[in-house]
Amino acid sequence: MTEQPTFERPQAGVDPADGRGALLRASAAASHPHGADTPSCTPGAGVLPVQARAGDTPPAAPGTTSASGTTTSSGMDNNPAGTGPEHSQPAAAEPDTHRPRPVPESIPLQPGAEASDTVDGTERRTGQSLSPGGPTPMRRDGDRLRFVGAATRRIARGLDLDEIVMGLCRATVPTFSDAILVYLRDPLPVGDERPVGPLVLRLRRTDRIPQERDLEDGILPVPVPDPSELGTIGTELCEVRPGSALAEVLRGVRPVFTDPPAARAALPELLGEGGEFAVPTGRRAILAPLRGRRRVIGAALFLRRPDRIAFEPDDLLVAAQLATHSALGIDKAVLYGREAYIADELQRTMLPETLPRPTGVRLASRYLPAAETARVGGDWYDAIPLPGSRVALVVGDVMGHSMTSAAIMGQLRTTAQTLAGLDLPPQEVLHHLDEQAQRLGTDRMATCLYAVYDPVAHRITIANAGHPPPVLLHLGGRAEVLRVPPGAPIGVGGVDFEAVELDAPAGATLLLYTDGLVESRLRDVWTGIEQLREKLAATAQLTGPDHPPPLEALCDEVLDMLGPGDRDDDIALLAARFDGIAPSDVAYWFLEPEEMAPGRARRLARRALSRWGMEEISDSVELLVSEVVTNAVRYASRPITLRLLRTDVLRCEVGDDVPQLPRLRQARATDEGGRGLYLVNRLARRWGATRLSTGKVVWFELNQT
Repeated sequence: MTEQPTFERPQAGVDPADGRGALLRASAAASHPHGADTPSCTPGAGVLPVQARAGDTPPAAPGTTSASGTTTSSGMDNNPAGTGPEHSQPAAAEPDTHRPRPVPESIPLQPGAEASDTVDGTERRTGQSLSPGGPTPMRRDGDRLRFVGAATRRIARGLDLDEIVMGLCRATVPTFSDAILVYLRDPLPVGDERPVGPLVLRLRRTDRIPQERDLEDGILPVPVPDPSELGTIGTELCEVRPGSALAEVLRGVRPVFTDPPAARAALPELLGEGGEFAVPTGRRAILAPLRGRRRVIGAALFLRRPDRIAFEPDDLLVAAQLATHSALGIDKAVLYGREAYIADELQRTMLPETLPRPTGVRLASRYLPAAETARVGGDWYDAIPLPGSRVALVVGDVMGHSMTSAAIMGQLRTTAQTLAGLDLPPQEVLHHLDEQAQRLGTDRMATCLYAVYDPVAHRITIANAGHPPPVLLHLGGRAEVLRVPPGAPIGVGGVDFEAVELDAPAGATLLLYTDGLVESRLRDVWTGIEQLREKLAATAQLTGPDHPPPLEALCDEVLDMLGPGDRDDDIALLAARFDGIAPSDVAYWFLEPEEMAPGRARRLARRALSRWGMEEISDSVELLVSEVVTNAVRYASRPITLRLLRTDVLRCEVGDDVPQLPRLRQARATDEGGRGLYLVNRLARRWGATRLSTGKVVWFELNQT
């Protein structure tokens, strides 16, 4: 007679790869008073027995009387068709024509399996004792396929390194093994990297059957032996020496039992001295190398206790599948982590590390990535000092979230810095940025807002390329959304940009931002702009009408308006507090390019310093002014400008119509000239030269005392 196996219906809500499913089913069968008496197929019977489940009344044997008093017989169903128990079989079924239900993916101890596959608690094929609560042998190839499918799906759910390793451990313990040790290479190679150091394995994670399992209906004790050496073996680090037994096992790639002498000799190197004595013999340990796309990146050791069922040869194939999927997942996670790190560093290095401190304006900024899963974007901000104590304020947003967006952002920011150095009008800067974006590609789109603030004139010139408008917070607490022509985004091509000039009163604060601050799935951009305006006005009320809010605190308050679900995009924020330069602190003259110009410049500078009470630095200022004006007179053909600005330092600016910039050089002993810039470099606090569209400006700064 051919034995027919019994089948169990998997419980809903239980992960097939989780050992808790086996424990739930085993506990349900144990709690049923007749679970152990469920009959297997009797000779001549053409039907499968009714499967016992927790909470169900077990079917009676053929020819017996049920609890209700009815007599059952083989081949007859006392219920109408379609109304019988869920697991009842058709009465007319033939022995070889039945269609069994699928076997669960994790193979627990079946309630009726003792009668068919065991004799007095001993498994027929292996002769090993079946201990309750432990893994049972997988009796068919289909069982292993189902287990491997469930386990690999669980491993594939991991996104980072720790989740993948944990998925491997949870999928195998206790369904496949009683304990597992996972070793990974330290450090893990990334991509095509070729490690130059020795192969060192670090114990990344261990897992074993606990003393208790926390089930849905309470704490179920699991009959496991007292803690043994399985929970204590394994060293933190081990170095794989070339030519050693462990190196040969890892080179073989395929999982092996640890009973053969070659594999047994690798255990002391992996687990430390004496570690091989803690590993059970009799095919109860499998050592599986973890091989990624290029090389071996670790090893996994699957263990079963001495009182458990031994591994079978086909279990080596299961271990190989688990090791392969885990290694490829680890390779992918490491590569993704490195790419995300590189992209994040790329973005942050392209943003300014510190903001400049131009005359007459104070600056503060913030940058927030969208999320950990999309950290890289194309948002940027910048503040660029310009000639004449002016400053250019820039904020932009490249469409997309990728390394390509970050790279395009870096190119556009560099282009904007170069164009600002040429002192071009804001609308011309945007026009050249549009041309640059078209050269980078047909789908390179970005929005940008470019503003130039003049602290002497207390004016600001703004040009916009499809960017949200800035908000100006006045000293009295009134927040105003500036009316700036929106323009088309950068990269569209064939469009003109328009600039507007507005008042920038002292004490006012200009806020430039990207759309991530005001737009999300929960609100449109104009609703967000109105909320921003209200937030600025409410914050200004806290400090009173005569005192603007602190700049850093204002930026933090603005970011606090973001709620859950509002972080859909990167956020770049640039705030500028306009202090300006009072007219009484500015002295400005025109000088004709003639021989008398240096002497006149010295006299004008002396009078201005006397008026400001700065006579102690008069000699140094007169000397440096004379040298710079003399150099301008030598080459200029149009009137020369001389301007003195008094702030926390004294700044002197001399402009002419010659675009060539002066260079500092060491004069020879026989040279009659060439020492003017040398004196400026030695006496001035700072100095520099900037090319303008109409010439250049040479400037220097001196401390007031």
